[in-house]
Amino acid sequence: MTCKYRCNNACDHPEPNESENAYFGDIVRAEMSRRDVMQAGALVVGAVGVAAVGVAGPAFASPDSERDADATASQGQSQSQGQSQSQSHGNPGTGAVALGFKAIPPNKLDTFIVPNGYDHHVVARWGDPVLPGAPSFDVRRQSAAAQKKQFGYNNDFVAVLPLDNQRALLVCNHEYTNPELMFPGYDPAVPLTPEQWRITLAAIGMAVVEIERVGRTGQWQLVRDGRRRYNRRVTVSDTRFQLTGPAAGHALLKTKADPSGRVVLGTQANCAGGVTPWGTVLSGEENWNGVFSGGNALPEELKPSYKRYGVETVNAVTPTWATVEERFDLSRHPNEAHRFGYIVEIDPYDPDSTPRKHTALGRLKHEGANVIVAPDKRVAVYTGDDERFDYLYKFVSHRKVSHSRRENLKLLESGDLYVARFEGDGRGRWLPLVKGNRSTVEGMSVEEVLIFTRLAGDKVGATKMDRPEDVEPNPKNGRIYCALTNNDRRGAAGQPGVDPVNPRPVNRHGHILEITEDNNDQTAETFSWTLPILCGDPTQPDTYFMGFDKTKVSPISCPDNVAFDATGNLWIATDGNALGSNDGLFAVPLEGPQKGFLKQFLSVPLGAECCGPFISVDNRSVFTAVQHPGEVTGARVDNPASTWPDGDFAKPGVVVAWRLDGRPVGS
Repeated sequence: MTCKYRCNNACDHPEPNESENAYFGDIVRAEMSRRDVMQAGALVVGAVGVAAVGVAGPAFASPDSERDADATASQGQSQSQGQSQSQSHGNPGTGAVALGFKAIPPNKLDTFIVPNGYDHHVVARWGDPVLPGAPSFDVRRQSAAAQKKQFGYNNDFVAVLPLDNQRALLVCNHEYTNPELMFPGYDPAVPLTPEQWRITLAAIGMAVVEIERVGRTGQWQLVRDGRRRYNRRVTVSDTRFQLTGPAAGHALLKTKADPSGRVVLGTQANCAGGVTPWGTVLSGEENWNGVFSGGNALPEELKPSYKRYGVETVNAVTPTWATVEERFDLSRHPNEAHRFGYIVEIDPYDPDSTPRKHTALGRLKHEGANVIVAPDKRVAVYTGDDERFDYLYKFVSHRKVSHSRRENLKLLESGDLYVARFEGDGRGRWLPLVKGNRSTVEGMSVEEVLIFTRLAGDKVGATKMDRPEDVEPNPKNGRIYCALTNNDRRGAAGQPGVDPVNPRPVNRHGHILEITEDNNDQTAETFSWTLPILCGDPTQPDTYFMGFDKTKVSPISCPDNVAFDATGNLWIATDGNALGSNDGLFAVPLEGPQKGFLKQFLSVPLGAECCGPFISVDNRSVFTAVQHPGEVTGARVDNPASTWPDGDFAKPGVVVAWRLDGRPVGS
């Protein structure tokens, strides 16, 4: 069901990338043969770091909740910049603190499990009040008007931005909906009513809610009383977004409702994201293609560009969102699809601000985005295009980080855009797509590159990857880590087969990629790379955990999102565990004698995906999002496969876990 509602059953369709570009699996084999260091799947780990600023957790605080949003975030930016100076360019010699918790075992239980000595609390769940006047949630009396004021469905990315020592802003994405788990009496043979469609649209987007610490512990809870002036719902149908960058205003972005090509209504399919050093949140529009109908009526000459993004252009698609919003019918509004697939930036400290979609970062199926400040004070943004055989990208701003927050809000509006090509000698190159305000792709203008970025990557010969998802820098060792979740087409007809250094016929379990930019400079166009972790069952010979004794590590499958704690340990959230147990959150040291000792920290309930994660600045709280609990074939509201978290029917929610003794999590 996840595939049906999230990505329109992408696995049941041919991958959109039909180019002849190199496949990462081929390059891995060539690289390992060259080094002759891979024994039964083992790969060596590289060294040297890059600067990573403000990504392990924001440091945006304000001692006075009534200060205006700009002052609040500006103070936080100063703290973040001061903090980053001690971490500039990374510190490869810094060893991570050993992870002292006892790993939880793999399980299939319908509950949220944490290690001994820890506790957890549901901070916010589907239907909780967000805006004033929100009614108490009643699954049998839902309305679109109510949902617009309530916490949305299927929370994914989580960020926590402090207001002061006791209060913070929780920001999260609401990626997609499960009608069968939302509406009592759901019958797949009966179309949803118009009001039910409006409810689903209201449940998608983003949320900003105030939370407060419980005493002096690592526990946090939703603020339910008082002004809550920062609280906000961002939805598909009601929130206006500004398009920025070189493609804004282009003819391909103009519609009947928006002849300017600069104002988009809503965001959707928001998956992962990141926090900027200037106190905003980035969110990636990922599987946005499946909500459009009418693609079969497009002119034939236009269909290839839509097909490259997974939009159905051959068979008629039963209208879904077009039932209530005509703009999602491509036969009438063909350009509406060009207005989704961007990195979104939202300012949580200003609930009245207009969110933006940055065309300069390209149009993809963005998993998320994370910002790094380079030595010359420009910023780099890394993002993965989450599709089988698609690419990894980097954006480098033209402007430099400033002490003015107002100026920093413009940083992602102009810059150079690159796509990665991995060579067989452990080296790689960032191939420019747009550089110095000029297109480097033959036959494509700057605007065309930014609207049809996948096609541009095809033309320059980027390396096909195994579904690049979350890409984040480690603020301690400075390296860049990417979760490559899986690729079940490896070894299929026309694709590379197995060989001694890649023994699995399909990449069911995924792996972790590590990138080290040359000279510790994020603006560099060359880098080195390694694969420190090959996921799967540790008893199998095709797994690897940085050389650590595999009899001691936890099994892990399908890495999706990553995060780092204050000591530089890598935390990995999984989605779609191909080993058969529940998804969860795992942690692994990247330095020191326990390097590679991966352990499972928590597991989410039956049928759920583990999203987020986010570790607080003080390292005392771990936030995760439990997405689609009970998403099991045949499950319904009246016949649930999961009753988490309240014992009645399944509700997605955000959870915080903390140590009972108050010490840092993981230690």
